[in-house]
Amino acid sequence: MSSLNVTSPIEVVAVFLILIGTIFSLLSAIGLVRLPDIYTRSHSASKSSTVGVLFTLIGAFLFFIMEGVFSIRLFLGIFFVFLTAPVASHVIVRAAYRSKVEMCNETVQDELKDLLEQDEANYHTETKDEETDASSSSKTEKATE
Repeated sequence: MSSLNVTSPIEVVAVFLILIGTIFSLLSAIGLVRLPDIYTRSHSASKSSTVGVLFTLIGAFLFFIMEGVFSIRLFLGIFFVFLTAPVASHVIVRAAYRSKVEMCNETVQDELKDLLEQDEANYHTETKDEETDASSSSKTEKATE
């Protein structure tokens, strides 16, 4: 039977970071199952899972640094997870909101509702103006012929 053989303080830090990352990942998974709608689930999936993965990768990165190996893959993994996971979650939630996916009943504030209604109203007036401009210009072209 093997036992945990911790020989340096950096190993302890690496193990501690990996443990914290595991706990954050577990909390993220619980949030995905327990939270009521896509907006709150996305919050759980993006923030806590990103932090969990980052802690785990940083712990592994420190462990390999201690072993004398600089892993560019781990470094790039840390960078790209930190960069892409929140942005992807934001885009998914934005698409869900624009597709009119309903919020849960406990939601108390919708800050985007008025703003999107104004945007849609402006869009419809602009397209209506463009259509009237196009039809009037085609009438003037026919009149000049």
